[in-house]
Order: sequence, then structure tokens, then C-alpha cells
Amino acid sequence: MYRDIWCGELRASHAGSHFNLAGWVFRRRDHGGLIFVDLRDRSGIAQVVFSPDVSAEAHQLAHSLRGEFVISVQGEVRRRPEGTANDDIATGKVELYASKLVVLNEAAVLPFTLEEAAEASETLRLKHRYIDLRRPELQRNFIIRHKVAKGIRAYLDRDGFLEIETPMLTKSTPEGARDYLVPSRLNPGQFYALPQSPQIFKQILMVAGMERYFQIVKCFRDEDLRADRQPEFTQVDIEMSFVDSSEIMVLIEGMINNLFQDVMGVTISKPFPVLSFKEAMERFGSDKPDLRFGMEIVDMGDLARASSFKVFLDAIETGGRVKAINGKGMAGVSRKEVDMLTEDAKAFGAKGLAWIKVKGGFESPIAKFFPGDILKQMAERVGAEEGDLIMFVADKENIVHNVLGRMRLDLGKRLNLIHDGFNFAWITDFPLLEWDEEEKRYAAMHHPFTSPADEDIEKMLRLSDDGFPVKEPSDILSSFTAKAYDLVLNGYEVGGGSIRIHRRDLQRRMFQILGIGDEEAYQKFGFLLDALQFGAPPHGGIALGLDRLVMLMVGAASIRDVIAFPKTQKAVCPMSGAPSTVDQRQLRELNIKTSVPL
Repeated sequence: MYRDIWCGELRASHAGSHFNLAGWVFRRRDHGGLIFVDLRDRSGIAQVVFSPDVSAEAHQLAHSLRGEFVISVQGEVRRRPEGTANDDIATGKVELYASKLVVLNEAAVLPFTLEEAAEASETLRLKHRYIDLRRPELQRNFIIRHKVAKGIRAYLDRDGFLEIETPMLTKSTPEGARDYLVPSRLNPGQFYALPQSPQIFKQILMVAGMERYFQIVKCFRDEDLRADRQPEFTQVDIEMSFVDSSEIMVLIEGMINNLFQDVMGVTISKPFPVLSFKEAMERFGSDKPDLRFGMEIVDMGDLARASSFKVFLDAIETGGRVKAINGKGMAGVSRKEVDMLTEDAKAFGAKGLAWIKVKGGFESPIAKFFPGDILKQMAERVGAEEGDLIMFVADKENIVHNVLGRMRLDLGKRLNLIHDGFNFAWITDFPLLEWDEEEKRYAAMHHPFTSPADEDIEKMLRLSDDGFPVKEPSDILSSFTAKAYDLVLNGYEVGGGSIRIHRRDLQRRMFQILGIGDEEAYQKFGFLLDALQFGAPPHGGIALGLDRLVMLMVGAASIRDVIAFPKTQKAVCPMSGAPSTVDQRQLRELNIKTSVPL
């Protein structure tokens, strides 16, 4: 028997009992006649004492132990001597005096120690991921991830949901990110695609009368990577029939509250705040605002008109905006620091950054262009007091929001304004469509299966077929609102969903607006269009990013810290060497030739 109790389970109540422990040598300390070993398994650390008075054989063998040797020990649990208890760990009041030691496996010299892993390069840690994953902080992440998945399943099961698997090998529908393609050996020249989402299949399950579906599912997108993205990721996929958006939001709020209470011991207040897309952009410059701090973006357009400052007036004249944020206590920054802030604004897309210091009056190169009462009104509007720095951006609306939204986050971190906690919110009333200037066509803000708002449905259906394809932006099309909702947490989107189109005529019209004609639509989505003819109920759902949610719950800097075997930003696995070349025989079987030399 390797073990009959976990290392982290030893307690003072076990004193006098005999147990078997097994695990990895974390540290070894030789104190003259006694050898102390910190033995680690997933549950924690137990101190093992090797004494020649208890077992000379075990004591002698303990001299050979090194870090990460795998061992099993047998012995008696004793209370630690007075003054030697370690209150920092749960097992700190006891130790096991070993009467038997078995070395199950030795370990070579590690490329990095567990204590130094945080300082090791990420590439080195990912190459030896099996060592990196021994770190208690990473193991904690995966314990929490397991509990989150378990809690989701239990919650949805209680609410009548069925967990149903959808295909991994499916049809390519390249409307969003790039697909990962899989060649078919039995159908030469044809390819499957790995799913970016089970979207169409879960809608068909609603047509099939399943009514409440969920799946914790792998999805794949061949896109450029960031700290919170991976080529393969896991989402909590949910779909319901006969619901509106408010019912789905209530369901998710209840599930989130249960998860945080059960897994983290944290109570999340509900209902979550609800902000329209327009309000979020106006106040925070982002449709995924971090609500843990203020520093809201404030419109200054009307006050800017009362100035003679040409930069502001030109922006307003050409349909742009003038907006500002207030840097609390920043009036003391040097000119060099102001220049650095200006460079940051330019890097985010602005032409420049105007500023006013509230410092015994109003100190700024642009102050002379404003009447004194206007300067005071600006300060009042943005909440600026003595010692603050008001920063302005004037440009097209999307640029102003992007620049000030990103500056807000940077300054929030720099000024330590962001408090600990979990601030959820719903973002609703998204535009249904957005104009793609490069492609010269409309694209779906969420995806092509999102229903327009009720008041826009008949407007869409009344549009003439002669108006397609759309070749330039349209005021009517740009005004349509989606029945979509995003769940955001601390500046991250952790979920997105919508009420779906359940009528074939409306889905056809949506495809037309997106530049997808009837023939192309049927070629790509024919099985969905067919299904919508046969009694499709009203339905909607949501997908939550499990990796991203767990990342925020555990306070990790990247989703790579909550994915067991993640890829690098070049979509490479340093440990396994994927992706890799394959044998020419395999390519011949698949009828594939490559222009890249193998």
C-alpha cells in the first residue's frame, strides 16, 4: 500500500497513529542525527522525520534523497516539539517519524526548481510542463477549475438541462475567425472543420425539442493569440427554448452566484448591473468595462464649442467628439511624464493629447483658448479638484472611446485605483450590424444567427430584395439593434449570448444583408435553414469562456495558467512539439501536397 492518507490531511488528532504517505520530496534538511523531508502531494506538505533511533535503514537511505524523488514512507504521527510548530500550513502541528522508506523513482536535476519556476522563462516552463504543474499554486488553479465545472453541471442539471455532445468534425463555415481544417481520407479533396462553437448544432437541438441543452465543450479558432486567448479553448455552452433574454440572464446570475459561493466563499450580489452598449462606450470607452473603479469618460463637446481651440472645433465640425478623463492627484507630474502620456495616446490611435492641470488655477498650453468660466465648468463636469490632471482627446468617436478607454485602464493600474473583487455587469442593446470598411459590406456584431430587436424585425423583412448586396453604409441597417447580451467581469468579456433567429424568412434576410446570397447560404447553412422550416421554437442561449472565468476567479495573469497544456502565442506546444511535419505516406493517403519543403 503506497499510502492510506494524503500528506495534507495529517492533523494533531492523528498523533499516535501509523500511516503510509507517498509523494515527491520537496525539500530535505540534514540536522545532524535527524533528517527532515518535506513530502508533497497534491493535497499539501507533511514533514517526515528520519531518525536512526526509529529505523537506521530508513535513516541511511534518506541521505540519498534529492528534490522531486518519488517516495513512500511508513511511520508514526507525532506532535511536533514545543516551539517548532508551523502555523503556515495545515499539517504544521505534527510530523511523521518514518520506520520505512521506499524510493519509487529517482529524479534527474530539474531544469528549474519549483520555488524558482515563476522566474523561469515561460517557454522553459511549458517545455517541462509536467514539472511546472507540480507547483501548488497551479495545482490549486486546476482544483478550482474542476470544482467550477462540477458546480456548473450540478446547477444546470437541477434546472432541467441535458448535457449533449455535438460533433468535433463538422462543416467549415468561415464567417468569423479562421477554421482549423481536417482532411478527409475517405472523401478526397474534402475537409472537416473543428468547431469554433457548437452554435448551429445547439440551435438544431432546440428544433429537435430538447428545450434545455448545455455542454462544457472544446472549441477551436485559428487566430492570433493574446494573454486571454488560445487556439483551443473551453466554453460552457447553453441553449434554451421559449425564453427571452431576461430569463437567460437570471439563470446565469444564479449560476455565477452559486459558483462563487461554493468554490470561492464569495457572495456575488445580484441582479448584475445592466448597461447598454452605448452607455458603456460613452462612460468607459469599452463594451467590456472594468467597473472596479471610476475615472469615467466625460463628454466636453458643448463646452469645447465655447472655446477658440481649433483642434477641438475641427473635431466637432467633422462629426467627431471631444471627451476627457480626470487623473486624480496627477497635477504634479513632470512635463516629461505628460509627454509620455501623449505618446501613449498616440500609440492607441489619437493624434495627440490635450491637458489641463488644476494647480492653483488652470495650468495648460490650451488654457488661453477657454474663458475662465468654461474652464471651471470643465473641471466640475469631470470632477477635477486641486491637484488633478484633466486629459482630453478630440477625434472620431470610435478613436476617442478607444484611446480614453485604454488610458483609463492604464491609469487605473498606475494610480492603484482598482480594488480587489468581482464586478459583473451585463452589456445589452448592441448594434445588430457593423460596417466593414475594408470588405465594403456589413458584418454581424455577434454572429449571423442573432435576432434583431422586435421593433426591427418587420423593418428588415420589408426591405426590398433589390437592395442586396449592400454596397455602402445604410442609416436604416445601422440603426438595427440586436437581442444580444454580453457578460463582463473586471474588464473581460466572460460570456456572450443572444436570442436567435428562429424564422427561415428572417434568417434568409439576415444572410442577404451580410452579402450571402441564397445559393451560398444554402451551401453553407442549408441544414439549419431546412430545420427552421419544421417548427423551430423561439430560443436563445449563451456561451461562457470557462478558461477566462477561472483565470479571473484564481487571479491568474493568463489563461495559460488555468489550461493544463496550453500553446504559446505562436500556437506551439513546446512540450510535445506540436504542430509538426508528418510522414509523406500520410499526406499521400489524404491526397495532399504541400508547397513547404518537408
